[in-house]
Amino acid sequence: MMETIVSQPSTELIIIRPNAETVTRGSNFVGISSKTTGAKELAMSLAIMPPGAVAKPHSHPHETAIYLLKGRVELRYGPHLEHCQVCEAGDFIFTPPGVPHQPRNLSATEPVYVLAARNDSDEQEQSVPYNPTVQKP
Repeated sequence: MMETIVSQPSTELIIIRPNAETVTRGSNFVGISSKTTGAKELAMSLAIMPPGAVAKPHSHPHETAIYLLKGRVELRYGPHLEHCQVCEAGDFIFTPPGVPHQPRNLSATEPVYVLAARNDSDEQEQSVPYNPTVQKP
């Protein structure tokens, strides 16, 4: 697992090298954050979505950029999740702040691997639950 913890901003390059167990399990934050490197305004991580997983509808107060490394994801988005795109390995996805969305791993047997970056340096991504059946004012 990653052992790097930075308590103050660094003036040196910091390399985060997760071990194979961390990458395949997907249960820990793997990447760059305020905690691992002292980053102030961004986080970048490897995220793993288990086979068949469906996220609850949500939005974020920050910009998020994703590069889909492996797998296929159905991405519903919009006020009523009325829009739908199927994304696959090699796709870049940009989610503006406040846009409701709901990803779903389309495989029942294979995980999805994504590289995600956002302009928020916390390891725990801020997520706002969203109910698509309730009209927003």
